[in-house]
Amino acid sequence: MLATPWSRDFGLRVPIVNAPMGGVAGGRLATAVTAAGGLGMVGMGSTATRSALAAELRHVRGRFGIGLVDWVMRADSGLLEDALAARPALVSISFGADWSWVAAAQDAGIATATQVYDAEGARRAAGAGVDILVARGAEGGGHGEVRLATLPLLDEVLDAVHVPVLAGGGIASPRSLAAVLAAGAGGAWVGTRFAACPESLTGADGRQALIAAAATDTRVTRAFDVAAGLPWPKRFPSRVLADEFVARWTGREEALAADPEACAGQPEPVDAGQGVGMIHNDAPVGEVIEAMCSGAARLLSGWG
Repeated sequence: MLATPWSRDFGLRVPIVNAPMGGVAGGRLATAVTAAGGLGMVGMGSTATRSALAAELRHVRGRFGIGLVDWVMRADSGLLEDALAARPALVSISFGADWSWVAAAQDAGIATATQVYDAEGARRAAGAGVDILVARGAEGGGHGEVRLATLPLLDEVLDAVHVPVLAGGGIASPRSLAAVLAAGAGGAWVGTRFAACPESLTGADGRQALIAAAATDTRVTRAFDVAAGLPWPKRFPSRVLADEFVARWTGREEALAADPEACAGQPEPVDAGQGVGMIHNDAPVGEVIEAMCSGAARLLSGWG
């Protein structure tokens, strides 16, 4: 199969970690990714609760990780306590600048990760003791800073720090996986491709939308967060499948916030990165990982 020094050291058969997507990456998806040789992550997004975490953890089998949103976690400190008590192999917390959680996790013997968007952010996170950095490129789905594309970001981060770096954003095929591994990433942080798998929490309509979408069908917006009243910082918009709601309200968020009827009528967003064009079916997780890894291994071996 496919391996990197980091994936072997972390006890994985393949260098794949599923992004802990809120509302998508539940216990069943995490279990399937781990069973296929990667590390499955349970994601708690912007509406996370302790009861929601407990409900998803009941579906977990085998080794797993947990991902939290920093500002959500700080609104309910019990989320972090519950996450650490579950004894995951990895805790990933992003979208914040207070690193006090790092020592709490490491004192419990749990590895830590966070997303970064430039070299300076990578140096700050590594200086705070974070074990694994996720270089999340601007083409990634869901929330994140829109600064650098995945490969330029990976270049910067790998030069800036000496901790393991995973690459996230637009990785949905053997070619994109091979590219980030050849560049020096310890593994891939895969989101959108797994969102279309039947083990995810994505509804049937959302899966079909992902399968039907082209790579150019995504847009970065704050419209859904504003309509839902979610206090996401402005620097963390979300990349989603574009629709009429996105077209109408992106760039007009103040007007949207002042229009209760428009807020109440917002459709359900489908987070998607620019790798969405590589999704052609709703194959199960095991098939997706095998195809990505075997294909990437062939590509990399061709360079001898």
